[in-house]
Amino acid sequence: MNMKPNPISLETAKMLSEKLNVPIEQIMHMPQHILLQKLTEIAKKENTGTKTVE
Repeated sequence: MNMKPNPISLETAKMLSEKLNVPIEQIMHMPQHILLQKLTEIAKKENTGTKTVE
């Protein structure tokens, strides 16, 4: 199956590559639903421990 690269910028791919510790090429060709799942995991980790001002 020939998959098209994800429609994300190189900057976004670099950031994801660093945060997920995987090669950029793997990010670019990762199935979109898995990429979205990984983004959700990153967001949850980054929001953990942050306090909102009420």
